[in-house]
Amino acid sequence: MHTRRATYAALAAATLIVAGCSSGDGDEPADDGSMEPTGSEETTDDEMMAQECLPVPGEQLVVLEDDLMLQNSDNIIPALNADAATDDVIAALDQVSAALDTTQLIELNKAVVIDRRTSEEVAEEWVEASGIDPDETGSGSLTIGAANFAENITLAEIYADVLDDAGYDTEVREIGNRETYLPALTSGEIDIVPEYAATFTEFLDGDVETAVASGDIAETVAALEPLAEENGLVVGAASDAQDQNAFAVTTAFMDQYGVSTLSGLAEACGGIVLGGPPECPERPFCQPGLESTYGIEVAEFRSLDAGGPLTKTAITTGEVAVGLVFSSDGALATS
Repeated sequence: MHTRRATYAALAAATLIVAGCSSGDGDEPADDGSMEPTGSEETTDDEMMAQECLPVPGEQLVVLEDDLMLQNSDNIIPALNADAATDDVIAALDQVSAALDTTQLIELNKAVVIDRRTSEEVAEEWVEASGIDPDETGSGSLTIGAANFAENITLAEIYADVLDDAGYDTEVREIGNRETYLPALTSGEIDIVPEYAATFTEFLDGDVETAVASGDIAETVAALEPLAEENGLVVGAASDAQDQNAFAVTTAFMDQYGVSTLSGLAEACGGIVLGGPPECPERPFCQPGLESTYGIEVAEFRSLDAGGPLTKTAITTGEVAVGLVFSSDGALATS
């Protein structure tokens, strides 16, 4: 069985930098009293399309599909020190990636963050239910590092459980942010870390002016692999599970306006009330991206937080129609 140690360094984890959104003055629909429409049916349809989609309160949140891939592909991917990256270790971790998707990641986060269970017990149950059966040919010790937030700790525990089953003696160390654990990974002080493909790619590249990751996970991994090699690292297969910026509405909003994608939102709504962190007006993955990539009109922006309780509450209570959240947030669970 693997063991866990106390926090390796008490530094704050900062995994995703999200964008906020600016406020704009949207035109209010005209109230023309008892006047009857004078245009054609086509004109009436166009006028209806130009109207703002008002918020619809509801208890359940749902993410609108990013069908034009505005967000970069932050799929969960194992990063390994090259000395630890044997074929058997890679094969075991690749089984985790093959079994894990975003829906399951949401459920894992719900179990830990909302239901207040431990990452260790939740990980053990997931591995047992997953049917993962690695070859029991491994030997020796492996240390799995984790950023000090719940999702990453749970993923590290999953890696540890599967590698235990493969014959290794494992230990999980909760560390800190990427600036803290990456030197430990490159030096071999720790052997493996659960990473986020696009964010890790951009971090290793270090050029803030030019993006090398994209919304296509295959392209992102192709850019990541040589960067990892330059740093003495190896990456395994990327999972389908993603933790990235996303835009959520209530299921009641989705049903009322018939939208499930961001493209559909642009077509159905002439304007929306958007909520999120205050940086959004300047960040390309938030309001500017919604406007330029999708043609979504933001009639009003309300400054809240980065995918936290203020934003989620504002969506469910009908203060905003759309809010920036994280795609693996446990609050998105339907059970």
